[in-house]
Amino acid sequence: MAAPILKRLLFVEDEPDIQVVACLALEAIGKFQVEICSSGREALEKASGFGPDLILLDVMMPGMDGPTTLGALREQPQTATTPVIFMTAKVQPYEVAEYKRLGALDVIAKPFDPMQLSANINAIWNHAHAG
Repeated sequence: MAAPILKRLLFVEDEPDIQVVACLALEAIGKFQVEICSSGREALEKASGFGPDLILLDVMMPGMDGPTTLGALREQPQTATTPVIFMTAKVQPYEVAEYKRLGALDVIAKPFDPMQLSANINAIWNHAHAG
């Protein structure tokens, strides 16, 4: 069975420069509809109304970090099962294993290649829906 079509991304990232680069790449190359949130709290406020297919979640943010945000998203009925990919520079094997244990589909390392970002997300999405 083919993976469902991935269209709507909630992108949670506190760095404005990364927001701009990633959003341009995701919209122009990936043809995704992207909703940007600058904090975990903002993600909790916007997620249910936006209805994302997937959440891209920065790990290191002031206030609520990525893992804390993920836990809070899992408590909301609208996002309890929404797939999440973490984006972080912290990609040691034990760190990646911990993010997956928390429920992330996978991890995209920062810095990322904007030209490959959409392809990486689609590959993770399709792998998660295979079999």
